[in-house]
Formats: sequence, C-alpha cells, structure tokens
Amino acid sequence: MEPINYSNGDADQVLLEDYSYGRKVLLNRPKQLNALSFQMVSRLLELFLASEEDCNVKLIILKGKGRAFSAGGDVAAVVRDIKGNWKLGAKFFQKEFILNYVMATYSKPQVSILSGIVMGGGAGASIHGRFRVATENSVFAMPETALGLFPDVGASYFLSRLPGFFGEYVGLTGSRLDGAEMLACGLATHFVSSVRLSLLEEALCKVNSSDPDIISATIHEFSQQPSLKEKSSYNRLDIINKCFSRRTVEEIIFALEREAVNSTDNWISATIKSLKTASPTSLKISLRSIREGRVQGVGQCLVREYRIVCNVMDGQVSKDFFEGCRAILLDKDKNPKWEPSKLELVSDEMVDRYFSKVDDKDWEDLKLPVRSNLPGHAIAKL
Repeated sequence: MEPINYSNGDADQVLLEDYSYGRKVLLNRPKQLNALSFQMVSRLLELFLASEEDCNVKLIILKGKGRAFSAGGDVAAVVRDIKGNWKLGAKFFQKEFILNYVMATYSKPQVSILSGIVMGGGAGASIHGRFRVATENSVFAMPETALGLFPDVGASYFLSRLPGFFGEYVGLTGSRLDGAEMLACGLATHFVSSVRLSLLEEALCKVNSSDPDIISATIHEFSQQPSLKEKSSYNRLDIINKCFSRRTVEEIIFALEREAVNSTDNWISATIKSLKTASPTSLKISLRSIREGRVQGVGQCLVREYRIVCNVMDGQVSKDFFEGCRAILLDKDKNPKWEPSKLELVSDEMVDRYFSKVDDKDWEDLKLPVRSNLPGHAIAKL
C-alpha cells in the first residue's frame, strides 16, 4: 500500500489515502459531524475531477470520521457569511451542486460508507453515487423544512424516485430513516454490519476494476438483509401513498387528519405535528420541487434548486431560512416564528417567485460542467 497522502491547510478537512487500485477519501470534521464547509466541498470536487482523469484510480471510497458520515452542509457558516451579502452563500451552493452533479455523472464507481448520520448535504455527497452502504448505525434525514429551507443537493431528483410517495413524506416531514429503511426504499444499495466495514474496505482495496458488477459482488459478500422495525415508517407506505399523493400540502394534512380520526397510531399524529411545525413556505416550495423532479433529469433538478436556494437567501419573499437557523442552530430555542405563519397565507404567486430567476442583474443560473457519462445512473435503477 502506498503511503497516506495528507494535504495541508484547509484541505485537512478532507483526508486522502491512495492505495493500489483506488482512493479513499475521508471527511474529517468529526466534532462538527463532518458538516460540509466551502473548503471541503471545493476539495472534494477537485479530488473527484482529478481521480476521474487518473487511470490508476478504479474506484473511490468515501466515508466520514467519527459518528457521522456527514450531518449536512455547514448551514450556520453560510448564514454568517450572507449577513451582508447573500451572494457569498450562493457561491457555497453553486460549488456544492456542481459536486453533486459530478457524482451523479461519475464515470467510476463511488462507494459511500454511510455509517452514522447522513443528512442534507451529506445525502447529496453520497446518494448520487453508484454504491451506498448503510449500517445499523445509519440515520438518514432531509430536515430542511424545519430550518426554513427545502430538500436541495439534488434531493428533488432522488426523493421523487423513491417508491410511491415516500419521497414526499421524507422531504416534507424531515423524518429519520434507519439503515434498514434506507435499503428498503432504495436510498442505500447495500446493508453491511458496522463490525464488517473494515473487512469490506480491505476487500474493496483489492478490486482492480471499475466494473460495477464486480464491485457490487464484492460488497454483497459482506452484506445482509436487515428486518424493518415494526414501527418503521416504510411499513406505512400504503397510508403515506394515500395521503402524500394529494395535490397540495393543505390536502395532505387534511388527509392525515381524516386518517387520525379512526386510528390509534401515534405515527399519524407525529407526522401531522412535523408538518404543522415546519415553515409553511418551505413546505409548499418542497412539495412543488419534488413533484417537478419526478419528470426532470438530475441536472435540471440542480439548476432549479439553485434558483430556489438563491431566492431563499435573497429573502425577498420570506426570511424563514434566517429565522429557522436562528431558532434551531444559533439561539437553539426551537421556537421559530415563521412568516407567513400559515399555509393559507402562502400564495401560489409567492411560491412561483422561488422558481423564477433571481431579480438581480449580476445573478446567473447554475452552469453545470459538460459530462460524458449519462446522469442519474444510480437512482434511476430504483
């Protein structure tokens, strides 16, 4: 095995180890649960592009140090940066979305070891890749609506391709999924017990091939089929499909409330509570974004999501993102004051503005790099 190649300065937030046939990439901000900083996103993009050109690299193994793969983008840092100029935040999302697109169109297999927390931007850095290995410690969520944001990083692409309307449920409620649920719905491609992960890595390091079938067979040797817990939300797919297939957020909540009348299932009341405590504006943006994602490619989804996120940061329609970050991440009083405060006060015209070009002469749509590999190879198989 070749010596470990550590880079200096900010790049230490991403550690690199080259071995005979590939490259291990380690997210290295364990105290911050590997929240993705601008430096990390930039370094990952640089490494992925360079590795694609390097004929010695057959595959990339991506994992996180500590108890998280990645808890998401470093949203608190973004909020600090954009206090006087939202375009600084736009630079972060621009770089992050380009990284998501490169992963979704990558010509070599990416094996993401999803041990621990996988949320928000952490999902964007893994779910677009070819192989996603969950464990009994995995916790997946897209919790953005509770922050006044919306599921981004290409989530409108991968959530909309989950079975039935499970993606709408996960995206709107911020519900947490364990490793067994991730495998069942297709967010993970394999499930490997955490005690076998080091053996799996050793085996992958011996694979002198970029053939997905060979790599899949190697992972399969260490995989198992976990049982879903009785209280798993995926076991409630029938009721999720019945309620979350409705056209509007108001109709979804009304359908859930009707189900609650004749049910003793606490899951329904918890789902209603999640929806009623989230930002009304975020809920409406998120539902429309996921619905549009059903008929769009991953590149189109990222371009649209970039428009939305820039409008969110610009704050001309609603400042819920800043209020959500204040309440959840900064002051931590967990009592955001959303404005507008009710779903019926969020008009279609307000929602439309998030999907339109930003009203700024210097602003440009997201420009994605030209890629030779067909996008969406991973999720399209769900």
